[in-house]
Order: sequence, then structure tokens, then C-alpha cells
Amino acid sequence: MKTPKKFEMHVENGLVDEVVSQLMSGKEAEVYVVRSMGELRCAKVYKDADHRSFSSQARYQEGRKVKNSRQTRAMGKNSKFGRKEQEGAWQNAEVNALQRLAAAGVRVPQIFSYSGGILLMELVADDNGNSAPRLNDVRLTAEQARDCHRTMITQIVLMLCAGLVHGDLSEYNVLVGSDGLVIIDLPQAIDAAGNNNAADMLKRDVANMTAYFGRFAPELLATDYGREIWKLYARGELTPESILTGRFEQSAIPADVRGVMRDIELERRWHELNN
Repeated sequence: MKTPKKFEMHVENGLVDEVVSQLMSGKEAEVYVVRSMGELRCAKVYKDADHRSFSSQARYQEGRKVKNSRQTRAMGKNSKFGRKEQEGAWQNAEVNALQRLAAAGVRVPQIFSYSGGILLMELVADDNGNSAPRLNDVRLTAEQARDCHRTMITQIVLMLCAGLVHGDLSEYNVLVGSDGLVIIDLPQAIDAAGNNNAADMLKRDVANMTAYFGRFAPELLATDYGREIWKLYARGELTPESILTGRFEQSAIPADVRGVMRDIELERRWHELNN
């Protein structure tokens, strides 16, 4: 195909030899198959904010760190510079998440380079060497669904142990590669400890996966891994080796609100006396 203008710099710099075809156009990016360094790779081209349909960014960006206070102020004022910085932060979030998750053993595409709003990464392929299909595009047996569900729960736990929640996980952003499932699309990945929405998003990610695999293995619909996983994480007890049951029991012991408030007040007084 004719090389899109957005790739000209990458062609000149030798990062891309040829743009082979457009793979898909999503809500925040367009994805192409390119030839790079003599092999087929995937190029994700981020759309400008004005042409992107992904909503509710603020919920995902809460708790994210930026380079300096000037960036923080500009992003808060929503100035032209601030919007540019916000765009950069949104795109860099995926790069950082992919690197962080790969180091934690999560199955994500390998990154080769990122510049000029284009993320060059591994082209996940199927058994025939073609671009891997999304999970939504394959038909599963009940046994395959149970195996895949177990795999995805393991991956979600690994992500959370690395401090991240996908935030938009579904059958549409999981690829079925020749060597297993691969998680993609992570610009909205959130910091589990710094975002007040993390618990709800983690539970939603798990619920999405369970609902999909439950179409083929209905018994999965009775599980409650989301709340079980988050409870262990909140207690500081979640590890990649945690044994999960898929069951969650709400404690019948009422919360000691007065006791908590008393402890907070004592702590406040102690700081006043010692500062």
C-alpha cells in the first residue's frame, strides 16, 4: 500500500521499510502491519485527542505521575501546552505499562521503538503466521474456555501484583497467538494504588472476561474472582502464587467506624504535638 504521510519520518530514519497494510482502526489508534528490520511488525499510530473517541480519561489518569510540576499545572489548566502534555502522557502510559508488565511476566507484545506518536511492536501471529485474531473472533469449546479463563485470571493477578489494572479488558483486546493469549491496548492502564477507581475497574475487567468465557462454559458465571483478588490485594496478601477459589464471602462483622475515627484523631493530635 502507499506509505501514509505519518510514517515518512520513520521510513527516513530506517525504522520502517514498508507499510504493508492497515490492520484495524480503533477508538484511540490505527494499527498497521509494517516491514521493519526485515521482519513483519505492528505499528500503532495514536489518534489526536480531537479524533479519538475514548471517553472518561480523567478516571484513568488519576494517580499517574508526570515529569514535573510545570506539566502538572499545565495539564490542570487545559492550556494548549497542557493538552499537548496530556496527549504525551496518555500515549507514554501504554509504553510504560507494556514495559512494566513484560518485566512482570505478563503476556503483552514486545516493544521495539516509540517515537512521533507511533509505537512499533511485535506482530502477534497465529499458527499460520498471519495476524492473530482477537478473542472475540474465535469459537471455543467448554474446555478451551475454562483453560483460557484460568489463563486470563492468572494474567490479571500478575498485572495487579505489578501495580497495574488494565481498565478496559475484554474479549476485544486479547489476541489469540500461536503460543497463547496476549493482552493489548493499554493506554488506559491505571495505577492500582493511586487511583480510587482501581477496585471497580479490576472487578469490571474480571467480570468482562468471565462473561465472555461463560458463554462457552456457563459454570464460570457463578465465580467471583474479581472481589476475591481485590480483597487479597487490599490486604497486601496477593502474590502470583496465590491460590484462588473463585468464591468471595463478605464479612458479617460490622465495621468499627468509631474506633477508626478515634485512631485518626489520635494520629492527628500526635502530629500536631510533634510538628
